Amino acid sequence: MFRHIVKTNSLRVVLAAAGLLCLVLPSQPAHAWGNEGHRLINKLAASNLPADVPAFLRSQAAIDEIEYLGPEPDRWRSRAEPELSAAQAPEHFIDMELADALGPLPHKRLDFEAKVFAAGQRPETIGLQPWEADEVWERLKAAMRQYRAIQAAGQDTKPVEAAILFYAGWLGHYVGDGSQPLHVTVKYNGWVGPNPNGYTTEHQIHYQFETPFVAANIHAPEVQAKMTPAKLIEGDMFDAYVAYLRHTATYVERVYQFDKVGGFLGAGTPESRDFTAARLADGASMLRDMIYTAWIDSAQLVPDAYAGK
Repeated sequence: MFRHIVKTNSLRVVLAAAGLLCLVLPSQPAHAWGNEGHRLINKLAASNLPADVPAFLRSQAAIDEIEYLGPEPDRWRSRAEPELSAAQAPEHFIDMELADALGPLPHKRLDFEAKVFAAGQRPETIGLQPWEADEVWERLKAAMRQYRAIQAAGQDTKPVEAAILFYAGWLGHYVGDGSQPLHVTVKYNGWVGPNPNGYTTEHQIHYQFETPFVAANIHAPEVQAKMTPAKLIEGDMFDAYVAYLRHTATYVERVYQFDKVGGFLGAGTPESRDFTAARLADGASMLRDMIYTAWIDSAQLVPDAYAGK
């Protein structure tokens, strides 16, 4: 993922409301977890699906495909596709401090964007992460519902199986982003605001934490060991996903504390490795549970397809 945040007079309004007027926001790209972290999250989620999901979804071929797709949205950030790159960049993050300054988060993307524009802001300065994740999850659920219908009719399910794998892998990228604390805060690449503990303000912590440190030190067994038991996500998925992001946000300062003592340099420390594995495990567990919940919810009867525009 990458974002370009430009400090403007209008942004100052939101920052002041959030109590963060003194911060300085760098214009800097950021890529959650890097290739290795995203692939690991997707692989472990797919490898730990409950036995009552369709067999094709638990096959080795499916696991390999979902793993490959973990970094897929980061492959859409090339300068060769500038419109795509700009449009999807805000979908990888949300600065919760700025979003919360605008009031409760509405469930629909366009309603949130309307609030952002009404405040004189632009969505790319705040982020659209929970809406993208929820929308891709709903695509996955719709495809699974279609799978059930095609299977019941005794027809070939291979085409819809391919769609399901793509949606599951695509979803995994955003769920993985959501487990990285620096993807849910204005402090995404250097501490901003009051800094009594002397945390780094240089724009290196994001990349160092999630890419070279993860690639060199974090492996599937230690992440697998920290995953939670599979469960069905109860209630509204958007609300559950926002709660997941808010839980991630509680670890923002912990990242800076580890960085301050060199926890993400070289092999780091046992504590920093344990922390990072736990964050990746949270992403893998959430993705697994979202895929499973999509399958269970896809059995629900729905009205006929929308007949509007």
